[in-house]
Amino acid sequence: MTTYKLTALVVASVLGLTACGNDAPVQQNTQQQQSESSQAAISKPVVYQVFTRLFGNTNTTNKPWGTLEENGVGKFADFNDAALQGIKELGTTHVWYTGVPRHALVTDYTEYGLSQDDPDVVKGRAGSPYAVKDYYDVNPDLAINPERRLEEFVELINRTHEHGMKVVIDIVPNHVARNYESVAKPEGVKDFGADDDTTKTYARDNNFYYVTGQSFQVPTSDNYQVLGGNPHPLADNQFAETPAKWTGNGARAAKPDINDWYETVKINYGVKPDGSYDFPTLPADYADKDYRAHYAFWQDKELPNSWYKFRDIALYWLDKGVDGFRYDMAEMVPVEFWSFLNSSIKMQKSDAFILAEVYNPTLYRPYIQQGKMDYLYDKVGFYDTVKAVMQGKQSADTIFDIQSQVADIEEHMLHFLENHDEQRIASPDFAGSSEKGKPAMVVSTLMSRSPTLLYFGQAVGEDGSEDGGFGDPTRTSIFDYMGVPAHQAWTNNGKFDGGALSKQQADLRAYYTKLMSLNTLPAIVGGDMQAVELTGSEQVIAFTRKLGQQLVLVVSNFSENPQNIELTLKQALLPKLNHSGLTLTDNLENHADIVISEASTKAPIQLQLNGLSSAVFTLKADYE
Repeated sequence: MTTYKLTALVVASVLGLTACGNDAPVQQNTQQQQSESSQAAISKPVVYQVFTRLFGNTNTTNKPWGTLEENGVGKFADFNDAALQGIKELGTTHVWYTGVPRHALVTDYTEYGLSQDDPDVVKGRAGSPYAVKDYYDVNPDLAINPERRLEEFVELINRTHEHGMKVVIDIVPNHVARNYESVAKPEGVKDFGADDDTTKTYARDNNFYYVTGQSFQVPTSDNYQVLGGNPHPLADNQFAETPAKWTGNGARAAKPDINDWYETVKINYGVKPDGSYDFPTLPADYADKDYRAHYAFWQDKELPNSWYKFRDIALYWLDKGVDGFRYDMAEMVPVEFWSFLNSSIKMQKSDAFILAEVYNPTLYRPYIQQGKMDYLYDKVGFYDTVKAVMQGKQSADTIFDIQSQVADIEEHMLHFLENHDEQRIASPDFAGSSEKGKPAMVVSTLMSRSPTLLYFGQAVGEDGSEDGGFGDPTRTSIFDYMGVPAHQAWTNNGKFDGGALSKQQADLRAYYTKLMSLNTLPAIVGGDMQAVELTGSEQVIAFTRKLGQQLVLVVSNFSENPQNIELTLKQALLPKLNHSGLTLTDNLENHADIVISEASTKAPIQLQLNGLSSAVFTLKADYE
């Protein structure tokens, strides 16, 4: 079976210089001549999200609420050449290192000059990566030598680049840790809130909102105990904060609810408590202007202090070699700020990768066009629909309906089946089997020009069943120290060779690797999608992707049972044939070739798919 690489033939096909067949062998010397920049230009982005703290951890104890010493922790150094090569094998173009900026955690690093965090305002023992305590520093948990933590991260950035991948980290502009305190800030930089007028609920240049005249109270619950009831000298249901600040999710009470984001405080961007703006709004026609025009627009404006603070943070990390950012809960921050920030980033690094978490479909286009986001999560539409199809709650063709709603912006909508917020595919509350993710992953990856996100452990069937303490099973905990069993089988005690995987796990990873290699097919990168008419099953979906003379036919069976279907390919999709006819060859699961002769071009194609099976056919023909 052909393994797709970027060859001169493929490059020429993208440029419309030749028909692209897949019957010619790939020449080794041609492969070696292809540069990383050429590959990046012709393949769709593939983001590999890794929870950095968990990736290299070899400890298998997994004691609920366990300490770092009990349960272990992964390090920057664990991403050695073997590990990065394993990530690259999945078609990865960008590694999203989750949990890098220093956030609040319970482990004691006072000997390194870092203040002790209070577990009353920390979720879990290892802490939430979205409660950032110092934006100019990195998590000391991740360093072999905590005194060299920043140097160790820069070394990881360089290693990642050497393997032909780019580096993405989180920025969380909506909120910071309740006890934000930067020890690594550059000279002249002030902490968030340092100059705030705390006698006022709101002022434009305050970084926070305040509950004036009241002190913060730690939330309480009959169903929750800090650290699971384990003792700690600071676990006393007290945290000194006067006046109280608004909580990260916008809660305005001095005593937040236990379900609020009480470990964080909300950043003020000049949005008044009544929702009105204390900054200029973008003219409507700026939706059609590029980042340079946006940058110029903001240069003569007086803007809230928080805007400049986050701009300086982003530019600091670009200077360190970071290639882009993933923004947490971006829709909670006004689109004008994103125009300001993203245009500033693009002026310094025009190819910076910018991904945002936005769940409100009415905001997709404003945040892309006015906010200058490169990519947004396609969760509420695509992910939720595919999940329902996987669970047997909807017919497969409903995927076409939801995809059509973002057809004009599809290349900006990131597809995923797992990430740190979502349940693992193999968890009983999602699909109960990693095998059920195979047809969904084929459709998610190949249906459109959308980039793809893979979560670490996904390609080996991690089920998220571990009880870390604060984190709930079905999702791999982001709050606790723990090991990730299926992923640990691939890491194989630091060898990163898959040596401890079961046959089923190894086969699944091989399937993902083969599937992700198809992202370099020109028709998959930039071709149009067209639904294919089929009869015989509501659990099968079929579509084509076409660019020039390259045609790709994708058929996926979401049912666990075999399905017999008939497909009708529109004549307009097919090239003219000579006497030898036309052959469709499967590039994924070795289904038998489909031969179409001149006499049979109007007849339906009959196809049998095994349970959870997919086919990715490409044309193999003699063209007139």
